[in-house]
Amino acid sequence: MADPSGFLKHPRQDAPKRPVPDRLGDWREVYRDQDPAERDQQVRAQATRCMDCGIPFCHSGTAGCPLGNLIPEWNDLVRQGDWELASDRLHATNNFPEFTGRLCPAPCEAACVLAISPDSAGAVAIKRVENTIADVSWERGYVEARVSTVSSGKSVAVVGSGPGGLAAAQQLTRAGHEVTVYERDDRLGGLLRYGIPEFKMEKRILDRRLAQLRAEGTKFVTGCEVGVDLSVEDLRARHDAVVLAVGALRGRDAPDIPGRGLRGVHLAMDHLVPANKQIEGDGPTPIDARGKHVVIIGGGDTGADCYGTATRQGAASVVQLDQYPRPPDVRDDERSPWPVWPWILRTYPAHEEAGERRFAVAVEKFVGSDGILTSVQLREVEVRRVDGVRQVVPVSDDVHVLPADLVLLAIGFDGVEKMPLLDGLGLTLTPRGTLSCGADWQTTAPGVFVCGDAHRGASLVVWAIAEGRSVAHAVDAFLTGASDLPAPVHPTALPLAVR
Repeated sequence: MADPSGFLKHPRQDAPKRPVPDRLGDWREVYRDQDPAERDQQVRAQATRCMDCGIPFCHSGTAGCPLGNLIPEWNDLVRQGDWELASDRLHATNNFPEFTGRLCPAPCEAACVLAISPDSAGAVAIKRVENTIADVSWERGYVEARVSTVSSGKSVAVVGSGPGGLAAAQQLTRAGHEVTVYERDDRLGGLLRYGIPEFKMEKRILDRRLAQLRAEGTKFVTGCEVGVDLSVEDLRARHDAVVLAVGALRGRDAPDIPGRGLRGVHLAMDHLVPANKQIEGDGPTPIDARGKHVVIIGGGDTGADCYGTATRQGAASVVQLDQYPRPPDVRDDERSPWPVWPWILRTYPAHEEAGERRFAVAVEKFVGSDGILTSVQLREVEVRRVDGVRQVVPVSDDVHVLPADLVLLAIGFDGVEKMPLLDGLGLTLTPRGTLSCGADWQTTAPGVFVCGDAHRGASLVVWAIAEGRSVAHAVDAFLTGASDLPAPVHPTALPLAVR
């Protein structure tokens, strides 16, 4: 059994990072390569901090992990040094733990019982343990292709190769269906490939998992936009069911800010995608931050990705703006009581490297000369809700001017992009810009299912995988009449929150 006093013996210890100058000099992941023996010893100590709570909120679908990862089980197996069985228990609920171990913000840790009080020295380092199990699994050959021994005789199309689409494809292939994934980009992975910077997840991590899917029998077609390069009619004729995992890539803009049309103001993805393509060897990016004063509007994950990308490109300065006030360093129990996702200051590795962040400010105007951006004007603001409507209200007459050669709008996403595929299927978007479905994940088009960001809106990688696994269960049942595949979340599932 777990050690109930392990958290008293071992302080929390996160993975060591490489020195900042080294990180800024390349695109490799920010964490230091450790000697395997040293790493394993440290991570076993971190796993020992887990006391195997009577009610493990860490893998609660509403407060912790929507995948239902068996966290106390694999923590105890790591504590005992049984990495192979730990890998088995981790992969039982998560197709891609090396993705979540690197990219998920870890709601499981926020819901850990040790996160209730600062006196416990912090939550169990679940994310580090998960990532290490995944890496050890590959190092020791525990990850193998699982080829189905039966064939259903049914064919499924998955449109989109992000984490949701890949999870659905792998589950359905393993269930004995013939699965083809259609991707409009030239390479597979969706946002994992072109949205996530290399310093957060090196693409070799993605490529080795794609090799496993291929070995299991999943087929891939790249450079194919369904509805353009392949007609919707042909798609439906070739396959018995279709899964839409097309993401929610319609970037939110700010057309009402004066000067938005100046050269130098771009959406975040217009910066991140070509930067990632340059690292893939596709030639120089047209939006390079080298030598420029960069202003990033938006305080979330995408903004931090732009932040780290700009510093590595050699920006002269980087400033990230957030309309909201600076969050507290520790959980405010009145605003976000345990085990809900806490409102606290989140400092990404990129923020430790260079630049600065400013809070409770908003851009009033983009300023330029001869059509080219030269600066931004800021005002201090307060975000209020008036009759349920969000308003950003200036609270000072003072105007602050920042030099700016490049502005990146990282203010969220408005949902699924308009595409011929949807028109061909007769599907319309909800007011939130997403695709709706019934309790069986099926859209209003018979035999067409939806999962991931296309259904939920822009969300976490762990939710995408959970929805991909769940839609696979629904498709399997649709094709065969019943399914033994797991379905960790319902289409209406939401994370626990306080309003």
